[in-house]
Amino acid sequence: MTGAEAGAAAGSGAGPGSGPGSGRGAARTAGVRTAVAPYAPPARTGRAESVRALAARALSARALPGFARPRAAHTSTAALRDLRERHGGAPVLVRGPSGPVLVILDPQDMRRFYAEPAGVLAPDPCAPGGERRRLGAEVLAAGTPVHPSHGPFLAALAEEARPLTATGTLRIATARRAVARAGRRIVLGDAAAGDEELAGWLRRLRGEGDAMGPRPTRARAVRAVQERATARIARYAAHAEPHTLAGLARRAAAGPDDLAGQAYRWLRAMDTVPATLLRTLLLLGAHPGEQEAAGAEARAGGGGPGELPRLRACVRETLRLYPVVPDLIRVTRAATEWRGVRYPAGTSVLLPALFHQRDPEHVPAAHAFVPCRWSDRGADRDIRMAPFGHGAGRCPGDQLGLLVTAALCAEVLRGHRVTGTRPVLDPLGPLPATLDPQGIRLTLTRR
Repeated sequence: MTGAEAGAAAGSGAGPGSGPGSGRGAARTAGVRTAVAPYAPPARTGRAESVRALAARALSARALPGFARPRAAHTSTAALRDLRERHGGAPVLVRGPSGPVLVILDPQDMRRFYAEPAGVLAPDPCAPGGERRRLGAEVLAAGTPVHPSHGPFLAALAEEARPLTATGTLRIATARRAVARAGRRIVLGDAAAGDEELAGWLRRLRGEGDAMGPRPTRARAVRAVQERATARIARYAAHAEPHTLAGLARRAAAGPDDLAGQAYRWLRAMDTVPATLLRTLLLLGAHPGEQEAAGAEARAGGGGPGELPRLRACVRETLRLYPVVPDLIRVTRAATEWRGVRYPAGTSVLLPALFHQRDPEHVPAAHAFVPCRWSDRGADRDIRMAPFGHGAGRCPGDQLGLLVTAALCAEVLRGHRVTGTRPVLDPLGPLPATLDPQGIRLTLTRR
């Protein structure tokens, strides 16, 4: 696998005073008529194309339990590929329910999407920024393969992983309980491990479990649960052991509000682990050779504590095939030019990451499980594959997430094999476009 093979970035952003009304014509400055450089009209979809593209994206995200809806997934991919072909790879404005969305369809525009600073392309407004992001990167040890607190983290993961293999059958509910307990220990300390009331509040905030009543009272109910959960998290965080994420943030002089808010986000981030864990084990179950090699690494220790390079590659490949966030979106903060077309400030720019990561025109063996592609030194910088993003928008917890997920896989495979799976995957054919973790069922047999 080679490194990134993206083309040159597109032109720079437009300066102040340039707006959507600037086109072929002229501008007047102090009574003097001056020429304005011509710009091509933006590539736009018609109503039928927009409906098809957006409906396809929505349909592909909804899968039958454990299976992909092949027709919907094929429709989504075909719609985006058709847009790229029709418009020569240029970004295309698609009509969305909240306004037009500029869709990035060609790899040569992906590098710019990742490289632009937040002052030009702003990330998700709900994501932490500035000082909070710096604090998060420091506490999560962004860019460090093995977190400084890996010792107590791995010990907690080993203890909480025991239920994963207790019955010989592994499903998402068991994985969620085990990961939630381990996550509370990693973020808030051992005292929070058994707090099932807090676990219930967090499930309700995720939309699981009991509904929060009719629409008029739902917002009040959500706020009430949010306040209770935040207050409980703040109490644990104030006394968390020094090696925990909350303890590290407290030592970094995070204020009480920032400390509770960050801890809540880290707990929510742990929610993504169970699905990736089950998908990785499912894919290993369908590829016996890879599973045996991963099991051997788990028993041998894989280099040093928490390293597990082969299992980390398996997790990365799972996230390439089934990313946590299949579409990335940014918003332009100023009038911006893409391929000679000027777009106003406030334009939503969407990168369909899953489409690009599984694009057979640019990614070798795009629909196959090939963990060894991540052994190449340049793979992590390959712009075509971005399980954790690139540039300033890269997830600061990527390495900790890999450590946690790979360690849990190792705990399962050290003494067991995945000998049966639902769904059954064909290792020789293209893998399904989506896999709903709710329908995954793994049969485990002792070695």
